[in-house]
Amino acid sequence: MERLLNGLTLFSALGSGLIAGLFFAFSTFVMTALTRIPASQGIAAMQSINITILNPLFGLVFAGTALASVVLTIVSFLRWGEAGASYLLAGSLLYLIGSFLVTMVFNVPLNDALAAVDPSSAQGADLWTRYTASWTAWNHVRTVASLASLLSFILAYRHWG
Repeated sequence: MERLLNGLTLFSALGSGLIAGLFFAFSTFVMTALTRIPASQGIAAMQSINITILNPLFGLVFAGTALASVVLTIVSFLRWGEAGASYLLAGSLLYLIGSFLVTMVFNVPLNDALAAVDPSSAQGADLWTRYTASWTAWNHVRTVASLASLLSFILAYRHWG
């Protein structure tokens, strides 16, 4: 059982770190680059990104880390009196709420709205302005939450690893 706990904690640390890096890239330069080109090209590029990111490897890291975080949340309550349990709970909730839930509630609906527009239309250009501001703001939240999750999982792993 200890090996499973250590493995899930390590997997979650790695997963949240990979996701944090992805979100960090979008927050620090990808979205800025996409807003510097004509709206139709930015929309088309983001539409393509939103399609190609839905692949098994990304799914394993993004959803797998969420699933592991659910398990680790339960484990943290079962081991609440032990050192590291609070870090395990914090890492799990930060990832589940700040990364996974924010993605599903805010970023995915924005992506769906963007997918429905013609990149060369006036409607598309209007949406693009609102999309980039809102999507990027929520992406900043996901970046910080994923980094904090990574740190919490590292601290938990130090106690049990």
